[in-house]
Amino acid sequence: MESKFESSIRQIEAPQQTVYNTLSNLKNLENVRDRLPEDKINEFEFDNDSVAISVAPVGKIAMRIIEREEPKTIKFESVDSPIPFNFWIQLLPVTDTTCKMKLTLKASLNPFIKGMVQKPLSEGIEKIADALQMIQY
Repeated sequence: MESKFESSIRQIEAPQQTVYNTLSNLKNLENVRDRLPEDKINEFEFDNDSVAISVAPVGKIAMRIIEREEPKTIKFESVDSPIPFNFWIQLLPVTDTTCKMKLTLKASLNPFIKGMVQKPLSEGIEKIADALQMIQY
């Protein structure tokens, strides 16, 4: 059964193209490394197109970019995860100097698993949105 989790819509004080350029190259994640909760994240590896983290108690989760639609969407799919999922970042211009961002995660979850992971996934997607909103673009 398909389940969808969405972050709240976030205002970012940077132009859409600048935010897209930063987030579409995962090497720029170096900028958020120091904001990650060390008690929850053990490993954090990335290159231009993929990212892998080890999160307690879930374990290793890795995903890669499968589509870039400049300057508005970056789509990912899981490559190593207890639950297969797709994840995307949507960016919309507000003015020439600001944009809005929304994160969406879609996974196939049976009702039992959904009951166990719904709250952590909802909280997790908001924390990712927090980190991405705080980047100095």
